Amino acid sequence: MEFLTGVKEKETIEIRQLLEGDYQGKVVKMKGAVHNIRDMGDVAFVILRKAQGLIQCVCEKGKTDFSLKDLKEESAVEVMGVVVSEKRAPQGFELRLKSIRILSEPFQALPLAINKWKMNTSLETKLALRPVSLRNVRERAKFKIQEGIVRGFREFLFDQGFTEIRTPKIVSRGAEGGANVFKLNYFNQKAELGQSPQFYKQTMVGVYDRVFEAAPVFRAEKHNTTRHLNEYISLDFEMGYIDGFEDVMAMETGFLQYTMELLRQDYKKELEILDVKLPVIEKIPQVRFDKAKELAAEKYSRKIRNPFDLEPEEELLIGRYFKEEYDSDFVFVTHYPSKKRPFYAMDDPEDSRFTLSFDLLYKGLEITTGGQRIHEYPVILEKMEKRNMDPADIRDYLMIFQYGMPPHGGLGIGLERLTMKLLDEQNVRETTLFPRDVTRLAP
Repeated sequence: MEFLTGVKEKETIEIRQLLEGDYQGKVVKMKGAVHNIRDMGDVAFVILRKAQGLIQCVCEKGKTDFSLKDLKEESAVEVMGVVVSEKRAPQGFELRLKSIRILSEPFQALPLAINKWKMNTSLETKLALRPVSLRNVRERAKFKIQEGIVRGFREFLFDQGFTEIRTPKIVSRGAEGGANVFKLNYFNQKAELGQSPQFYKQTMVGVYDRVFEAAPVFRAEKHNTTRHLNEYISLDFEMGYIDGFEDVMAMETGFLQYTMELLRQDYKKELEILDVKLPVIEKIPQVRFDKAKELAAEKYSRKIRNPFDLEPEEELLIGRYFKEEYDSDFVFVTHYPSKKRPFYAMDDPEDSRFTLSFDLLYKGLEITTGGQRIHEYPVILEKMEKRNMDPADIRDYLMIFQYGMPPHGGLGIGLERLTMKLLDEQNVRETTLFPRDVTRLAP
């Protein structure tokens, strides 16, 4: 009888071990993909690609027991060689190879030059060949930084006493309402893909006080713009016992401060690859919705056309205004009109035409929507009645208010949009692993 006792210790080592240990002059084994081959005659360089980066391997005639004629780019290999310091190499060291063992080979040549610093191809081609294009060093760096954003979100909220939850994505009714839902036949019942975890995260505030989730949401919008997706990752949190919606904005500010510092410390290599300059976030200005529109209109001579919402051009101008006036890439726009916010948004007690809600703009693009929620049963019923909504349609959600809820609020952050603006990309598909939009369902 054989038993498994835990993770098996391997003969091969990883980049992290080489960087942390004293391996100078020692023989090691390493596995990876052949990223590039540069044959210079008596000497050849074989660059291995691993999750942590690139490794430079040196093949010298008469010292390496292998013929380069048998080696193809993208082959999976195991190499054995001596570790030698080399400042010009990607990790500060190289392997002087003794042997190469091929583990697998590609069936055909690559359709993209993924070993180039820039692939010099269109976004459409990169997306159509996504399983291959993601192997490029710069493409990989984008999504390591995105990993850091999610990691920062999780670590910061854990430290603030939040509980991570998992909510269903097949639902009986969308939280936001409207026509932009994907409808499903769920065993002969009508169902939808969730537009937001809103109902469920509010429910869980009654259980854990503070909750968060990083998960996909779905919007059946027929937009085909550089800022819209039909499936994206939403970083959601909801917190109870708040004194006002400002508590929610303060929590997001703390998350952003924590995450930028995490990226500086642990993702320096990826930031350098993409030449990213992280924003310094000491404080974030806030401005009322109506005042923000006036400021942009006055400074940039733009007529206010829609008094109830911000148009994309207005968001850009508001972002530009606060960058010029306060040197801030971020601005909280607060007190959105009630008619443009969901029924669960709490109205401003001083002026019910507006809500205790906000958007966070980053470089002129909305990346967050949040605010304080109604928590009293009679109040939410009254607002639903004004909107001609039937309480029976969401009776399970309304149950939480029947049996008591604390004052609470929360937000949702668009992960891909935040990454896009952080990396100064022009299209949200550049920072989406496998985008889903009105024309793309594969790969």
